[in-house]
Amino acid sequence: MAANKNKQAKSKNPPPRKKQRSQLFAEKKRPTKKDEAFDDFSDDQSEEEQLEAAEELLDGDEEVSDFGDASDISDDDDDAPLADDFLQGGDGDEDKDSDSTSGSGSDSDESDIEEKSRAIDEQRAREEEDAQAEMQMNIKEESDEFRLPTKEELEAEQQRPPDLANLQMRIKDIVRVLSNFKDLRQEGATRKDYIDQLKMDLGSYYGYNEFLIGVLVDMFPVVELMELIEAFEKPRPTCIRTNTLRTRRRDLADTLSKRGVELDQLSKWSKVGLVVYNSHVPIGATPEYLAGFYYIQGASSFLPVMALAPQEKERVVDMAAAPGGKTTYVAALMKNSGLIFANEIREARLKSLTANLHRMGVTNTIVCNYDGRELPKVLGQNSVDRVLLDAPCSGTGVITKDPSVKTSKSLDDIQKCAHLQKQLILAAIDMVDANSKSGGYIVYSTCSMMVPENEAVIDYALKKRDVKVVPCGLDFGCPGYIRFREHRFHTSLENTRRFYPHVHNMDGFFVAKLKKMSNTKKNQVSLDDLETVEQSQRPEEIHSDEDNIKELEQPIKKQSTEGKKKSLRKNGLPGNGKVRSPPASLKNKERSENGKVESPTTSKKRKRKFPSKEEISKAREEKRNTMREKRKQPREVKKSGK
Repeated sequence: MAANKNKQAKSKNPPPRKKQRSQLFAEKKRPTKKDEAFDDFSDDQSEEEQLEAAEELLDGDEEVSDFGDASDISDDDDDAPLADDFLQGGDGDEDKDSDSTSGSGSDSDESDIEEKSRAIDEQRAREEEDAQAEMQMNIKEESDEFRLPTKEELEAEQQRPPDLANLQMRIKDIVRVLSNFKDLRQEGATRKDYIDQLKMDLGSYYGYNEFLIGVLVDMFPVVELMELIEAFEKPRPTCIRTNTLRTRRRDLADTLSKRGVELDQLSKWSKVGLVVYNSHVPIGATPEYLAGFYYIQGASSFLPVMALAPQEKERVVDMAAAPGGKTTYVAALMKNSGLIFANEIREARLKSLTANLHRMGVTNTIVCNYDGRELPKVLGQNSVDRVLLDAPCSGTGVITKDPSVKTSKSLDDIQKCAHLQKQLILAAIDMVDANSKSGGYIVYSTCSMMVPENEAVIDYALKKRDVKVVPCGLDFGCPGYIRFREHRFHTSLENTRRFYPHVHNMDGFFVAKLKKMSNTKKNQVSLDDLETVEQSQRPEEIHSDEDNIKELEQPIKKQSTEGKKKSLRKNGLPGNGKVRSPPASLKNKERSENGKVESPTTSKKRKRKFPSKEEISKAREEKRNTMREKRKQPREVKKSGK
């Protein structure tokens, strides 16, 4: 009955009981024992409130129990297990209280985490402020103008050993100023002052002489100049060329890989090149090397032969062939057909040339030892299809291989090389037959970056011979100069190609390809060749008649001064040897070889005939001999009179 009354009371007033329950969990401390929980309830509340609370807890345990203890309660005896049920309900309350206390603990943990995160955020904010202040300080320091050293400071530096760290820092500062000269330049200082100081510092730091570093500064912007100089300090990749006369590139790569050589294809532009990254065996002493399966060759040396593009059954000349890398490549492209003349002027280098030809299996090559300038006389003019001229040069593009170039080259060396190169390229053009069905090409290349050795030589050839510059057939490379400082070159020189270490990761190189248009020569007789002791005739003043040509060719015999003047007057020349202007009656008409009178229009169509250099030199020599004999005659007369 009491239980029913309690249930009715519960059903009548559920909200207050819930409120009391919430107050109970809020005010109750975490109990450690069940009895302590019961005592706490008895102390704080009245008996009725305790009974109501116990019933409430019992009902809650029946509805939701964490441990499933409500199933053990007996329905027959409701009063007896009341205390146990209450205690069990206390256990549930304990668990719930523990949850609540853990929730409060989690709240405290969250507050601690928030405090730590705030501290971290504050620390980060302080670090960002410090970094910003440091950055502003660095910007302020960089914005400060760089001041060039004074004469006294430079003199003091010269007396001390070079401070490389100071030089490097000053070089960077000068490059930075020159890159933004308008804003960063020192007041009163000119660009020339910065350039001069940069030349001095670069020469001291990298070991260049004044001439070479001056030329490089004139050729490149300062930023690119630094990249080029740094590239000269690093070695180029080791490359090998597959000998297609003996093997294929794929088979060679597989064989060398098995021997511990790490390699890969050179590039898309080469079908035979391989680049070696690392090797556990000497790359120049493998059985494949000795058998002629490959040739160790720089990537830049592939380019002239690729530009030449020799065809099978042609006659090809390599004017400077040793040690044979390009010659063997030409033979491989020609598949050992046709004929190759491999010329080398230095006899000591013929051994390496012939050895490489035999090792690589070349059978269509004739080795000769001539001066390249004399080859047209030996092989004949207009007698070959193609000529490869890898001209001797200053070597300013291969400083990585030969660092002595930094200090050994001067302006005189460049001029001497350029003079020799001009003679060689004219000889190469004279050997090529313009009427060749498949050829008529000349490839000129150097391992130099100097403009006088490259573009100036090609421009000279364009003026002296009937040739034109054609594309090299190479998809990469920088175009050649058509203007450099005060020099102006033919616009077709854009078809030439320049290669740089800092751009293409190969040695500095220049390649030009010429096409011979006709076998005639421009300006065959120069003014120097026509100068004589007493006569100075211009080419346009020389008559095209046979009589005048014979007059220049025939030797001058011994004769007195009066007789010589008479003979000259008879031929229409005054006594002093100068050519008189033709009479007015002959101004509009000229006589041909057969005596017929031709109009000026028809005479212009006829080609003028000029004496050859040999004939002119022979005439000059005879003239000198006659003058020497004349000088001897008065001496003999004086001796006889005494």
